[in-house]
Amino acid sequence: MVRTRRFAILSSAFVAGILFWGAFNTAMEWTNREEFCISCHEMRDNVYTEYRNTIHYQNRTGVRATCPDCHVPKEWTHKIIRKIQASNEVWHHLLGSIDTPEKYNAKRGQLAANEWARMKRTDSRECRNCHHFDFMDYTEQNRRGAATHQAAFAAGQTCIDCHKGIAHTLPPIEQHIGAPKPNPADLGKPEVMAPVPGN
Repeated sequence: MVRTRRFAILSSAFVAGILFWGAFNTAMEWTNREEFCISCHEMRDNVYTEYRNTIHYQNRTGVRATCPDCHVPKEWTHKIIRKIQASNEVWHHLLGSIDTPEKYNAKRGQLAANEWARMKRTDSRECRNCHHFDFMDYTEQNRRGAATHQAAFAAGQTCIDCHKGIAHTLPPIEQHIGAPKPNPADLGKPEVMAPVPGN
């Protein structure tokens, strides 16, 4: 009786484990599709619209890099870590942090900087799924591109060092770079005014 009960418990746990693992992997792959990425309007109306006008969306060879190709690692452990990080993005979707073009553009610089830093930390790992210095035929590149790629490779640079904005619009460059910035505490005083854009 005890032996039968123990066998039933172990068998049930084994089957439950298989079902959980199957459901977990199914969910992982389901959320790893472009259709899922653009299912919320923040992505569909902002970054996806930009991406559709790039070489990663449409090109002469017909090879397309989708959202997860660039933003989700292929290796399982790194993919899990990225999915956990993405839970923060779901939280901000629920909060409405970037639910209008104005809110999105206000955070564009921060969002881009975060993604560029991630790509730099990983040596542009997702780019290298398709583009790898070791497999580049420099004779097929124009002279400037070949020289730049070879110099970058020799200097230990990574794709994102030079190719920011290849799939999405770059954040606007801050105006008045180098101009003295007023002290925020003084902005309320009538004699101190913030610089006027375009002047």
